[in-house]
Amino acid sequence: MSSSSVVTGSSARLLPGAPVAEWVLDEVAASVAELRAVGVTPALATVLVGDDDASAGYIRIKQRQAAALGFASPHVHLPASASQADLHAVLADLNADSAVHGVLVQHPIPGGLDYDRALAEVDPDKDVDGMHPVNMGRLALGLPGPLPCTPAGIEALLAFHQVPVSGREVVVLGRGATLGRPLAMLLAQKRPTANAAVTVVHTGVADWPRYTRRAEILVAAAGVPGIVRPEHVRPGAVVVGGGVRYEGRRLLPDVDESCARVAGAITPRVGGVGPTTVAMLFRNAVRAARRQSGVV
Repeated sequence: MSSSSVVTGSSARLLPGAPVAEWVLDEVAASVAELRAVGVTPALATVLVGDDDASAGYIRIKQRQAAALGFASPHVHLPASASQADLHAVLADLNADSAVHGVLVQHPIPGGLDYDRALAEVDPDKDVDGMHPVNMGRLALGLPGPLPCTPAGIEALLAFHQVPVSGREVVVLGRGATLGRPLAMLLAQKRPTANAAVTVVHTGVADWPRYTRRAEILVAAAGVPGIVRPEHVRPGAVVVGGGVRYEGRRLLPDVDESCARVAGAITPRVGGVGPTTVAMLFRNAVRAARRQSGVV
């Protein structure tokens, strides 16, 4: 791990995600090599329902990354006309296949289908997103299991860039099930890269800036473009932009770029948390392969 260089002038130190992802994926590749040396090929299966171009593109990216790391990447493509029962049947088959170690259902799925119900059908030990209800329960209780990818990526990003977390005041703006809530649980756990005093606040709180302005580490996870501005940031604070929204192909982050004038360190508008999220998916997948094959 290494810390980023400080940007001169009034700008904050940048906390890019790409070197963090490279660090994690190097670890994953080494673990894959160990497994393949004993005759185990880790397999991450992907499931796509319908013909959404963006979703198909994300699947291709993950398959290319899987191939580069040495994973097998079986893929199931269901038509948009598939029923909930059809999707559940595919997941049952993948759960039962001992050669498949991880399962990913690409989100979103067509209207009329229930993603949460589908996720609940995935074997929790093959859930590479870390979002199965069983795995969220494991996180809440501090038990071993796959971690939600974006929260785990944020913890890794802070650790890689040598941002102290233990004992510091962290404020998470956003309470969503995929980021805000699990991140709060993760960073409050007693570990060297966590162990923080964590407050979760959201836009339903009339005076939410009162909380963000006191944060030593502020994580924006609201999914509201530009909601965090310089006046909402404590001078010198670490600011992590976790929440985004897309308008077509344009990425709109929660954190306005002008916050770099106030923050001590900040993730870039593009290439911050995103690369770490994908890396954590593959970390979950290779760890699942090790557990299921008995290679520890």
